[in-house]
Amino acid sequence: MLTDTHSHLDMIKETGIEEVLRNAAEAGVEKIIIPSAGPENIPKVMELVNKYDNVFGLLGVHPSDAEKGYDENEFIRLAQNPKIKGIGEIGLDYYYDKASAQIQKDIFISLLKLANRLNLPVNVHDREAHEDTFEILQKYNKNSKVVLHCFSGNLNFAQKCVEAGYYLGIGGIVTFKNAKDLQEVAAKIPLEHILLETDAPFLAPVPYRGKENQPAYVKLAAQEIARLRGITFEEAARVTTSNAEFVFNI
Repeated sequence: MLTDTHSHLDMIKETGIEEVLRNAAEAGVEKIIIPSAGPENIPKVMELVNKYDNVFGLLGVHPSDAEKGYDENEFIRLAQNPKIKGIGEIGLDYYYDKASAQIQKDIFISLLKLANRLNLPVNVHDREAHEDTFEILQKYNKNSKVVLHCFSGNLNFAQKCVEAGYYLGIGGIVTFKNAKDLQEVAAKIPLEHILLETDAPFLAPVPYRGKENQPAYVKLAAQEIARLRGITFEEAARVTTSNAEFVFNI
């Protein structure tokens, strides 16, 4: 069985939710985790996690929406729901630069501290901000397990993150022909530090690249990781699922 640790089910539009979940089940995807892009997404995330037994959620503010802020007391209240398994996605994005770097850092640090207080893992968005992201995690994270969602660094940075005890989220990009750095990471870092994800509806893998992504396609990422490592698909599925269960307590 497989676990999609990062899927925006609330944003999938071309396929109905029931069909999406049927497709996932047929592909062997047993559990799905929905991150929150911002406070406006949370009501839908909560609706989905409360409706479906195998769907879980995270509470967060995407760095591009950092200027919107968040209600800490509301996050604390919602985190009491047993279907909420972490804080995310949070972090830094210097590619789109929709919010100032300082505001992004302030919200990131605030939510990281909240995760520590709640003893929840964090799901971290890091795009073209490796050094600042790592520095903040090292300085402010005290006890939360860390997942670097949609990992985009090279092997040296990946090894640095693994040494720090972090987990790397790998999805459909690993199937792209030009994703040489990520393929090297997927092949060489310990499998015990890899989580599978889709980032649906974005970043669909080959042969669906350019189309809407969905949790079922996480199987393609698992197959490619297995190929790169020279192991069986079953081993890749077993270990990454065990990792997800450990990190997110599901």
